[in-house]
Amino acid sequence: MTLGSLFDGIAGFLLAASRAGIVTLWASEIEPFPIRVSKAHFPEVQQVGDITKLDGAALPPVDIICGGSPCQDLSVAGARAGLAGERSGLFLHQIRVIKEMRDADIRCGRTAESVRPRWMLWENVPGAFSSGDPKGEDFRIVLEETARVVDPACHVPRPAKGQWLGAGCILADGFSIAWRTVDAQFFGVPQRRKRIALVADFAGLCAPEVLFIDDGLPGYYPEGQSPGEAFARSLAAGA
Repeated sequence: MTLGSLFDGIAGFLLAASRAGIVTLWASEIEPFPIRVSKAHFPEVQQVGDITKLDGAALPPVDIICGGSPCQDLSVAGARAGLAGERSGLFLHQIRVIKEMRDADIRCGRTAESVRPRWMLWENVPGAFSSGDPKGEDFRIVLEETARVVDPACHVPRPAKGQWLGAGCILADGFSIAWRTVDAQFFGVPQRRKRIALVADFAGLCAPEVLFIDDGLPGYYPEGQSPGEAFARSLAAGA
């Protein structure tokens, strides 16, 4: 499988991909120091620059596009401008690039599961669940814009009680989206840092399988267990 990384930072997605046997073809970043770090560890990866200037149809097509768009406008520690903010609003460029690449693949004759990218991964702060007016509207927009990659007329409603759960999924006609909140302390890092991980499968119903895992994962240490007895907690019941 192949990967394209948006908002690449210091190549965290590239490192994870390399450990999973996924080949990264290109990365997008504008800050000089993170680019130097990325080039030092992954010199073979093409640096494509500013996401706002990218044309998804002109990029080398990949199976997966990932991105942790800027979180400052979604974080509870910020001014909470949300997706209307100059930084967090860059998420919409991630969706644009994906649509452009998929449209180009379709024009080339690819169909169904062969259209690239099939997968999207988005990472951000849990503040996205409560950002926007009304509260939580920004996360609804994230889900809806992701769904509209496949179905331009799709509407994602707000939760019945108005509050997003930390884990959930959407199973639609031919595509799926799943999200869960993960904490760095359970992945071998001595730090409490929660993040939303969202996966979209644009050609099937496999997104929940990626995130809602029953079997043990290397390096995932649930609270109260040591590395020698580590098993991943299932989120299926609460999804």
